[in-house]
Amino acid sequence: MRAPIGNFDQATPAPDCLGELIRPVADAVRHWRGGVPAGQILYVDTEPDWADTAVFVEHYGRDLLNTSANCVVVAGKRAGETRLAACLALSTTRVDVNGLVRRHLGVRKASFAPREVATGETGMEYGGITPIGLPQHWPVLVDAAVVELPYVLVGSGRRRGKLLVPGKAFAELPGAEVLEGLGI
Repeated sequence: MRAPIGNFDQATPAPDCLGELIRPVADAVRHWRGGVPAGQILYVDTEPDWADTAVFVEHYGRDLLNTSANCVVVAGKRAGETRLAACLALSTTRVDVNGLVRRHLGVRKASFAPREVATGETGMEYGGITPIGLPQHWPVLVDAAVVELPYVLVGSGRRRGKLLVPGKAFAELPGAEVLEGLGI
């Protein structure tokens, strides 16, 4: 199948390649519910050494710069309790961690979660974290600009491979909250 964005040799519906996905992502696809059919989530095999956005778009298509999103794990503390959340924003922006995210989580201080926390809590590889398959109780904060795109390129849970997901599907994820101005 031809990928709707980017220059990929092959795009495969995610339900048809669950073996290529790590367990939490494969389970999320297997049990997918929502208005966007799981078959519209596509997997593309990519070179793991090219996973970072700048190098990635150089190899797979400059159009991906404006249709790629990064998922970051944020940690906030309040009253000695750590709260984790995922934030999804276009790769051309940065997540407003110290403003919108901090206020939304109701914490005094928020920052990017340490690598070992992000990977340990998600079961995903650093540099490939995706909002699909995150712990069910996590808030998933999604920038409104992501939801508006026909397709968005995100991580697949590991550095090898990416997912192409209809933007509106992110609003249907467990714990998803669409926020204006999350990416600045």
